[in-house]
Amino acid sequence: MENDLLAREKVFRDPVHNYIHVQHQVILDLINTPEFQRLRRIKQLGTTSFTFHGAEHSRFSHCLGVYEVTRRICDTFEHNYPTKHAGDGLWNDEERLVALCAALLHDIGHGPYSHTFEHIFKTDHEAWTRKIITDSSTQVNQILRQVSLDFPDKVASVIAKTYPNMQVVQMISSQIDADRMDYLLRDAYYTGTQYGMFDLTRIMRVIRPYAGGIAFNIDGMHAVEDYIVSRFQMYQQVYFHPVSRGMEVVLMQLLHRAKFLYERGDMDGFEMPSLLIPFFENQITVSDYIRLDDDVLNTYFNIWRDHPDTILRDLVHRFLDRRPFKSITFAPAQQVKIKQLQALIQNSGFDQNFYTAINNSFDLPYDLYRPSSKEPKTQIELQQPDGTLQELSTISPLVKALSGRESGDHRFYFPKEMLANPESSTFAPYLQEFQAQIINGALK
Repeated sequence: MENDLLAREKVFRDPVHNYIHVQHQVILDLINTPEFQRLRRIKQLGTTSFTFHGAEHSRFSHCLGVYEVTRRICDTFEHNYPTKHAGDGLWNDEERLVALCAALLHDIGHGPYSHTFEHIFKTDHEAWTRKIITDSSTQVNQILRQVSLDFPDKVASVIAKTYPNMQVVQMISSQIDADRMDYLLRDAYYTGTQYGMFDLTRIMRVIRPYAGGIAFNIDGMHAVEDYIVSRFQMYQQVYFHPVSRGMEVVLMQLLHRAKFLYERGDMDGFEMPSLLIPFFENQITVSDYIRLDDDVLNTYFNIWRDHPDTILRDLVHRFLDRRPFKSITFAPAQQVKIKQLQALIQNSGFDQNFYTAINNSFDLPYDLYRPSSKEPKTQIELQQPDGTLQELSTISPLVKALSGRESGDHRFYFPKEMLANPESSTFAPYLQEFQAQIINGALK
């Protein structure tokens, strides 16, 4: 099946890439599996649509986009840099299918509401992606095994970054990969922003393989710079938006409350969230995992509008009817101040365990390769005409300014009513004083 091409190329119309071209039977078969079709029912950006109303796109469309960018990279490599002999560091097109399958399936393990779900139930979407690919009960695994019996393990090893060909790994996972290139363009399109726009066509012109992975011709440096800056701006303006995070906190506390009630036996006599029980009990099978999507959670939330527990009912109302928690930024050293704010909230009648939260969101726009770090980054290499490689930030002052510097903030979230409720009249002045200290640099 490895060389089983479709008699006629299949295309998907796409607002970002225009056409997504499917030429291999195995790719079309994977798209048609229940596990992949499930991604239609998982939003790419979770709660971001509560802030940017157009952000209703799915993991399904993103995965198709990553596949398409990877396919174009393979075409560029095969056309311009085909291998001549073993060990020459150029592209061996026999690696195409494993790269395409890994690109298509790289997010198949995402849970409902994407990263929010991971934080709540301590799941790892990459680990679940590998499980879905390698578990013999899934249709994805059965289709991959038609290529060869060890093919599912090969595809999973690309996700795990242990596949021996680093060109394939870096196509899917690096500081400038098909995944990031698609989600920046796609998320910018659907949020109606310009922050994530960069010159993908130019990137495709200057990308090239070398023995250690993927590099970019030096004359394309400015296109790579543009990509780095676009990514930085998307994180600051879209992904870390405080209102989206406020809705994420409501969702997190809503599910925490449901789990709390289940463990206490207070779901008895009401609609039992049967598909969530394996997650509440931390005994999850692959079958359990792929049953969940955004629609399942939203159905439970609608049912819980009538739950006798006032906290669960209120949190559901806040989530479904878009009533995000408010927030303030704070410095890590000010935990004592945060505890004082929590005490004021508790005294006003809100259970601080479910109505307050700390949300920390940070991103590293670009970093050098640090082998000793927990998750070392693959640095971006620029290739000179003589074949020598130079790391991007040593040439680009713009990237050097961003390199190694995390950007983001720490936020404390609380009910908006605390700013208007007469019974909590001590809260707003205390909060204002706290914020003034932050603004004036008194709190570090």
